[in-house]
Amino acid sequence: MMINFSWLKNGSHLRFVGLAFSVLLVISALLGIAYKGLNMGFDFTGGYLTEFTTSKVLTQSQLNDKISDSGITNYILTAQSEQHFQLKQSELQGQWLDSLEDNDELEVKVISSSYLGSQVGDELFEQGCLALFAAMVAVMMYLAVRFEWRLAIGAVVALLHDIIIVVGLFAWLGLEFNLTVLASLLAIIGYSLNDSIIVGDRVRELLRIDSNQQLSVDSVINNAIASTLTRTLITSGTTLATVASVWLLAGAPLEGFSIALFAGIVVGTLSSICIAATLPQLLGLSAENYKLKLDETSQALMDMP
Repeated sequence: MMINFSWLKNGSHLRFVGLAFSVLLVISALLGIAYKGLNMGFDFTGGYLTEFTTSKVLTQSQLNDKISDSGITNYILTAQSEQHFQLKQSELQGQWLDSLEDNDELEVKVISSSYLGSQVGDELFEQGCLALFAAMVAVMMYLAVRFEWRLAIGAVVALLHDIIIVVGLFAWLGLEFNLTVLASLLAIIGYSLNDSIIVGDRVRELLRIDSNQQLSVDSVINNAIASTLTRTLITSGTTLATVASVWLLAGAPLEGFSIALFAGIVVGTLSSICIAATLPQLLGLSAENYKLKLDETSQALMDMP
């Protein structure tokens, strides 16, 4: 059963309200990044990582109290499960482990212990940012070839909007920003691009059909959104259900990845409607742009020997 979104054909004000809301979200995200900064994970900061288990079921706060009693500072304790934990330190302080091992009730067993130098962490961050930049450049080149420049700019701005908001969310909430989160940003780029292309293709198609400009650009964009929204919501809904399952069931190692991807899908769906489709209208998109292109293409074919 198809959902009827015909009411959106007269919903231009909703798109512009959404655009204003998106601008506010971006400003808020930039303020969070500027003033709070990112809580860089072990992958980027380097340090000592110890993974261990206990025979007794403990909450993270209970174990945290026991470790604090040993006198160590500047550490991060993460619960992988009720009996499986990770402890990260910028400097090696081993007294906490001796204190836990002396407690016969806990029966602490070290699974692994590793060290990551700060130089390696810096290299990982630099390479991850280069990968993100390369993906953005590739997307921009693709959009420049596929769309008229106004639609291409709309898709690029929507893409930047999604990335900035997700990073800002991690800044405001103080969530750990690690390699898995960086990988999720690459996934968000692909997802956001897909949503923007679906709407952009439909807008382009309707503008070419309406070459005599019988409808306003505003009406054409509204019709394009109404005709693609069912597919967009179904795709987003099924993807969100999958990501939510990973978030709830996969445990702490994939928590940051799941949160970033979940937020990216939500804002990506919003931006494909409120930015990728609305911004080209503000930049002067019209059926005339495509009529000129068709005339130029026809002339070029006629000139061919």
